[in-house]
Amino acid sequence: MDNGPESSGVRTQFLNRMVEFVDTIGKPIHLLYYPPYHSKYNPIERCWGILEQHWNGTQLKDVATMLAWAQSMTWKGLQPIVQLNQKVYQKGISLSKVAMKAVESRLERNPLLPKWDILIRPA
Repeated sequence: MDNGPESSGVRTQFLNRMVEFVDTIGKPIHLLYYPPYHSKYNPIERCWGILEQHWNGTQLKDVATMLAWAQSMTWKGLQPIVQLNQKVYQKGISLSKVAMKAVESRLERNPLLPKWDILIRPA
């Protein structure tokens, strides 16, 4: 993971949703984050770089143009699946300390890298 602000190892809503997801699928998830300023190693970030080069100079004047350009790019011989998400997410919502304590009890944090190495097992 890229350790961005929306999915970092300290975001209460993100961690709560990950615990719920693990319980739903019944399989453990191991969250391993790239250290700050190391996005060059993240394949998703490299894909974004290819997309930026692909549409460089194009006037992205509307959503349809942007989606068409994103759908026409290739990366490592593959074309991405591009969908527009119009869901509006609420901001500024966090868990209470009691609720977060329950979530934290489910997280197995590596003592050497507690914010960057988290294992979540199903209940």
